[in-house]
Amino acid sequence: MTEPDERLWLDAEEKAAWTGAASFAWLLPGRLEAPLQQEFGLSLFDYLTLSHISEAPGRRIRMSELAYLANGSLSRLSNVVKRFEQRGWAERSPDPDDGRYTIAALTDAGFAVVEAAAPVHVRAVRRYVIDPLDEEDRRALARIAAKLSIRPEDLG
Repeated sequence: MTEPDERLWLDAEEKAAWTGAASFAWLLPGRLEAPLQQEFGLSLFDYLTLSHISEAPGRRIRMSELAYLANGSLSRLSNVVKRFEQRGWAERSPDPDDGRYTIAALTDAGFAVVEAAAPVHVRAVRRYVIDPLDEEDRRALARIAAKLSIRPEDLG
């Protein structure tokens, strides 16, 4: 019989950190998404996708880069952008520099959606993330988020 690995179990401090991170990861997105759903029929992923395209130079970005920024798979992103195309919010085209890639571009109608939804999103972010923290907490959160963020090489 083998001895149990003591490192397998979390001590009280580690459990508190994990429980906090899990709560943050699972509860916060719903709080940020609810106002976007109510006012615009957008999921948080929809909004972040539109927002990332709007912030790209010329409102154009490779789908692979957008998937990384939006923290979603290419197949999920493709379905979302297809829906945006049907609504007239986005267009896809081959990358003129490398036809192996696809470019997502935001239309004026899509940009108008982002402009309208942004204040709603920012209010929720302030309420649930920014305002409860002081400056030191915000710096610590940014530092922790950087350490835990998914890097492109982690996606496979």
